[in-house]
Amino acid sequence: MLTIEYKMNLLAPGDGDLLIARGRVLKSGRTLVVSQVDAFVMKGGRETLCATMLETLMTMHGRPDR
Repeated sequence: MLTIEYKMNLLAPGDGDLLIARGRVLKSGRTLVVSQVDAFVMKGGRETLCATMLETLMTMHGRPDR
């Protein structure tokens, strides 16, 4: 996998008892994959969105790692 592009927005401090990241693939093609990740922090039973990211990756099928 190669990173083509990514953008991350930091929205709130990551101060809390637990950090939770939820990711999903938005589009999976033959060579390009677009995914999204949201990071939440739990504090006092309340979940707050602290960061979000959108990324594009390229798969390198049949190419050896060097």
